Amino acid sequence: MWATEPVEVVAPDPHWADRGPALAGELDGLLAPWLVAAVEHVGSTAVPGLRAKPVLDLMAAVADPAAMARDAAEPLQRAGWELVPPELDGRAWRRLFVKPDMAGRRRVAHLHVMRPDEPRRAQLRLFRDRLRADPGLADRYAALKATLAARHPDDRERYTAAKARFVEEVLRG
Repeated sequence: MWATEPVEVVAPDPHWADRGPALAGELDGLLAPWLVAAVEHVGSTAVPGLRAKPVLDLMAAVADPAAMARDAAEPLQRAGWELVPPELDGRAWRRLFVKPDMAGRRRVAHLHVMRPDEPRRAQLRLFRDRLRADPGLADRYAALKATLAARHPDDRERYTAAKARFVEEVLRG
């Protein structure tokens, strides 16, 4: 059911600031044999005060994402994580895991697994950090996200694609 949940942007939850790092810490322990850097909380829920989809985005750097996804599948599954098949995800630069809620109805977290030198890794960090540093920029992003969630409530891919221009502008600085 979580795979088809609607796009919903909600008011900021002050608990995201604790939940993200706590979940990252759990993953640090679970994925220690594969990690080349600590798991990080990225995405909108990592920006204090920012409206967001209520899904914590976490990022892990590993030497070989495909091998890690294969070798760590069982411990991740026991911890409630599900691998999104690479052909379904359509992003060759990562492996994506989703943690659904207990009822399996909505996503609670995403785990983006990529190589340490993957350019997207630096971009995710830079985007998060620029929004943290500039409340006006974060407000503009929140307004855009609310508009796009209303425009594309049943199409996560179109919602994400529609944010691309803004994201590129932020990354260019």
